[in-house]
Amino acid sequence: MDLELKGKSVFISGSTAGIGFGVAQTFLKEGAEIVINGRTEASVAKAMVQLKATFPNGKISGIAADFSNGESVCSLLHQLPDIDILINNVGIYRSQSFFETTDTDWHQQYQVNVMSGVRLARHVLPKMLENNWGRILFVSSECATLVPENLIAYSVTKASLLAVSRGLAQLTKGSMVTVNTVVPGSTMTEGAEHFLTEWAQKENKTVEEAATHFFKEVRTSSLLQRFASVAEIANSIVYFSSPIAAATNGAAIKLEGGSTGGIL
Repeated sequence: MDLELKGKSVFISGSTAGIGFGVAQTFLKEGAEIVINGRTEASVAKAMVQLKATFPNGKISGIAADFSNGESVCSLLHQLPDIDILINNVGIYRSQSFFETTDTDWHQQYQVNVMSGVRLARHVLPKMLENNWGRILFVSSECATLVPENLIAYSVTKASLLAVSRGLAQLTKGSMVTVNTVVPGSTMTEGAEHFLTEWAQKENKTVEEAATHFFKEVRTSSLLQRFASVAEIANSIVYFSSPIAAATNGAAIKLEGGSTGGIL
């Protein structure tokens, strides 16, 4: 299927690893022009080398920015070219007790996870509306609904994205611009691999046994009963960013393997 993305310009926040990197790869496969982002110049440079090795003819650039730093964000916005598609993917979390989560922890997670998308959307949406075409996708999480007790602050930020996205979609009425949120579940990113490896070593188990334990004892609500691959999540994100997904707007799109339940 041709997703009609050839020549479309895309910015993906937090795209030097994990889901964001997978999304960058998938856009390049479809012929889009991408701008990747990481917190440091070194991480951006490394990711660009990896992408160019696989896609030597791809149009790839990068901008480093720390979304917890206002000056860094202003610099990014100044460098950012006009884009057709914005993927708000950057996110941080801290696994800790609610009682140990400080105001600073709350503030930093909110700045990175929520305000990054707010600031980027405020910058690019007017031009998209002027051009009468554009896509904005926010990457939320199953934690927005499940709210694990050790991830309350993170879950609040991911739930906030659903409201921001739906509100922005209201501004696109009657246009060819859409704003949606995707809700991934447990995904086999580098972070997940590290978590499973640490748990397996601690419990003297294999990584495969650790993954099985996670779904039997922790994410018991999952219908998929396994970690989704980065490619599976990235493929869906890129589809909903494409011209052929024009009928989907203001939606929360579940990619969480059924873990959050419900019929909607």
